[in-house]
Amino acid sequence: MSFRRRLPEAWYTAPDPEGKKGTMRKRNQNLLFWMAVICILCCGCGKKESALLIGEGMETALPKEAEEEASLPSREEEGSESSLIRVYVCGAVASPGVVEIPGGSRAEDALRAAGGFSQEAAREAVNLADWVNDGQKLYFPAQGEEISPENSGTSDASPGLVNINTADAAGLCTLPGVGESRAADIIAWREANGGFDSCEDIMKVPGIKDAMYEKIKDKIAVK
Repeated sequence: MSFRRRLPEAWYTAPDPEGKKGTMRKRNQNLLFWMAVICILCCGCGKKESALLIGEGMETALPKEAEEEASLPSREEEGSESSLIRVYVCGAVASPGVVEIPGGSRAEDALRAAGGFSQEAAREAVNLADWVNDGQKLYFPAQGEEISPENSGTSDASPGLVNINTADAAGLCTLPGVGESRAADIIAWREANGGFDSCEDIMKVPGIKDAMYEKIKDKIAVK
């Protein structure tokens, strides 16, 4: 009886010539297929080319931009050069002469740049808290000395203007484009002709023409 029950089961079972090996082969093929699809999606040729093109463009553009930036002065350098002013400090100070100080400085800063007071200075004669301007003459008198218009350097002129009738060579050198030789020419002409009647008369000095006068006309006075 047991044989008759088992025999029909064999008849209904489909033959499998390859067996388990065929099933495993199909699974491996399917796995390889999907792995290939994933690789194509993640590592496409188009992305690789675009990445190379971007890299090449950056390699050629960056050196040019770097050269342009290197040729331009930095903002810090521009700001530091344009903010400096020149003031002529003279009188009872340790080192009289033209000093460079930051714009917006006070008389105390100019005095410090000139080395401070000398021993004979009248320390309370000048207001050290007063503002100073570019091209100004700052005179510190000695004890017992009376300040005259010649010593002030600007006389009745507006603060910061150079009086071309009274300023010495160092004071004239604070003007744009005026060096020691040009200052000497101005003083020589002033002494030979009794001074300047107007600011325009400075163009009578040899070597000073319209272009230079335009640079200094707003920085000079005659009385």
